[in-house]
Amino acid sequence: MTDDFKKASAGQVRAVSGRPPAASTPMEFWQGLSASVVDQIADNWHATSEKYRQGRRQHYFSAEFLMGRALLNNLLNLGLVDEAKEAAETFGQDLSNVLEQEPDAALGNGGLGRLAACFLDSCATQDLPAVGYGILYRYGLFKQVFENGFQTEHPDSWMEEGYPLVIRREEEQVSVNYSDLKVRAIPYDMPITGYGTNNVGTLRLWKAEPIEEFDYDAFNSQRFTDAIVDRERTMDISRVLYPNDTTYEGKVLRVRQQYFFVSASLQEMVQNHLDVHGDLSSFAKYNSIQLNDTHPVLAIPELMRLLMDEHDMGWEESWDIVSKTFAYTNHTVLAEALEKWEISIFDRLFPRIMEIVWEIDRRFRMDMEERGLDAGRINYMAPVSNGLVHMAWIACYAAYSINGVAALHTEIIKRETLGEWHDVWPEKFNNKTNGVTPRRWLNQCNPRLASLLNEVTGSDAWVRDLDILKNYVDAGNDEIYDRLNDIKHANKVDFAKWIKDRQGIEIDPDAIFDVQIKRLHEYKRQLLNIMYVLDLYFRIKEDPKADIPPRVFIFGAKAAPGYVRAKAIIKLINEVGRLVNNDEDVNGLIKVVFVENYNVSPAEKIIPAADVSEQISTAGKEASGTSNMKFMMNGALTLGTLDGANVEIVDSVGYDNAYIFGAREEELPELRKGYDPRHQYETVPGLRRVLDAFTDGTLDDGGTGMFHDLRWSLLNSNGHEPADTYYLLGDFEDYRKVRDQMAADYADRRAWAKMTWKNITESGRFSSDRTIRNYAEEVWKIEPTSI
Repeated sequence: MTDDFKKASAGQVRAVSGRPPAASTPMEFWQGLSASVVDQIADNWHATSEKYRQGRRQHYFSAEFLMGRALLNNLLNLGLVDEAKEAAETFGQDLSNVLEQEPDAALGNGGLGRLAACFLDSCATQDLPAVGYGILYRYGLFKQVFENGFQTEHPDSWMEEGYPLVIRREEEQVSVNYSDLKVRAIPYDMPITGYGTNNVGTLRLWKAEPIEEFDYDAFNSQRFTDAIVDRERTMDISRVLYPNDTTYEGKVLRVRQQYFFVSASLQEMVQNHLDVHGDLSSFAKYNSIQLNDTHPVLAIPELMRLLMDEHDMGWEESWDIVSKTFAYTNHTVLAEALEKWEISIFDRLFPRIMEIVWEIDRRFRMDMEERGLDAGRINYMAPVSNGLVHMAWIACYAAYSINGVAALHTEIIKRETLGEWHDVWPEKFNNKTNGVTPRRWLNQCNPRLASLLNEVTGSDAWVRDLDILKNYVDAGNDEIYDRLNDIKHANKVDFAKWIKDRQGIEIDPDAIFDVQIKRLHEYKRQLLNIMYVLDLYFRIKEDPKADIPPRVFIFGAKAAPGYVRAKAIIKLINEVGRLVNNDEDVNGLIKVVFVENYNVSPAEKIIPAADVSEQISTAGKEASGTSNMKFMMNGALTLGTLDGANVEIVDSVGYDNAYIFGAREEELPELRKGYDPRHQYETVPGLRRVLDAFTDGTLDDGGTGMFHDLRWSLLNSNGHEPADTYYLLGDFEDYRKVRDQMAADYADRRAWAKMTWKNITESGRFSSDRTIRNYAEEVWKIEPTSI
């Protein structure tokens, strides 16, 4: 295998670079190695696809797939790392440097997209017949650059030099029609290798291309811009993930995107079914579609359109198929966050789809009247009301399964967010707690720890079955604890070097690495985190001789371009960092690091090095979280509220092995009744000083008024939302107390390592393999199918 792979790699590198491998650049070597991986798996990939299309398949529809770098993941899964290293060394290349050339595939944003990526990995590893469907974004979300502490957005040109691990399938293109535009949907396939299997799954990504590239008549008439108008409108569809929808035209583009990928995917599915099975009446027997949040819900009326208009089925027969095909995953407890679009957008883009939605609405209202629901409840639940199309309501009506993504989250949506739906159809509801793949998030990103686990368990079988680790909970001893500490320290040294090279910041690997990495949103409470840091800074200034354990506070987050307050929090974190990191009195005792352009690859550096995992959302607001699971697998201890999957983490490891603070979800309604954040401001020691620093000149927001708005939002109601909506001031004192205690406990290194061992060995519950088995058995009804 070594000689074969070496020769194949050399040939691919030559083809890419047009010169001998020894004279090729690291980027060209990455492209050649990637092409060699495709060469290795091509036969199995084709065989897998052909076998899967013959039987029942799961189709995972998601607006985003945050895949991360692919080459190392594939080499590990295929057992080719040593061969690749040898091939690189033969031609004077260092494999580590070659791997660093790969850009992160800019196909996702946060937990939703990373979850989808983990699910595809688990499906492939377990030989489950599943295919992912999404959009091939040209520039992804955006590349984040800090300018004077402010987030600025730039194109993320991830395919600029080609991406060999995505294969164009032009011969399988379909057309997608809007009332004002007709476009070609070109499929690009990404192979998804599993660990220890020959099966190779597929992520199919659609790219929008114009019917005609260029209008010669317009150009020759000197109407140069007109010659490319339709091309640019078409290319806009797959240009950017989540275009800013604070304007009407931004919303139109969002809806156009969503329809584009679901229509293309359904057309391909319908044609495949006809080719293999010949009769669409059995479509639901062989196809299940999981809607990952509400972004793909347009698939419901679109499948109705295809069945009725293209294949002459009646409404009842079509609806029977649809209602047995779709399953819906809800990812939020915030009813206001469920997607709603103006009817006028649907009328403008696809009047026929709007007609079908109106008919779904009419029949739904009749159904509910017959069930005895009152007019007010029917109007609230109706797919169309108050000039808006409610995507989640369409999903709840049509889907045969509705699931939450953590035990607490599922109970909240049954009781509140989707309570009306649960009252009518309790049998549809189920929980599928999220999970993460141990291949990428332990075996790949933390090889030192993986090696220890191989040694302790006697093999690498845990990589495919993480539950094995639970058998070794009590195997911990002083030798293992000392090695765990050594591994963590070595990982921290690696991260310190990486961040110094990347951003010029020097940090102490002996300090506690306290980390919060997740999408920037007010309910995730990055603001509470940085308020603690500012309070700690003032305490050190007040008493320079205080016994404060050295700490590095690490942040990673992007804010949506139109989310003004989230961008203000980013500026505040960077401003506190400027203050703290440049104060000689503090002398490096504490430091703030904001990792610029956070995505999967930086996470793979941060998570193995973390000591503390900040999971501090307001109780009852986070659906699940998945970074909490990744940190747990890598031996970081959870500092958090009882929210999302934190509840299940604590259930697994016990309160003695996590640090829990703050108001509980069930306590908050009563606490809210008499809650006055100004009372906290006046009475909690140090809190006034922290909030006043926002506006008294201590911190500089560049004259934008951003920090004034942040302070105002914590102390004052603005009419439509209460003061301190997410209960930061209410939880601050307990947060400070527990966080201080956690830092003090870190001094007993063996006791700390004992807690980390408990977390690592209990993490099997949070493998995406377990999640996917549950989906496959209980929702999708699919069986492992080996080639």
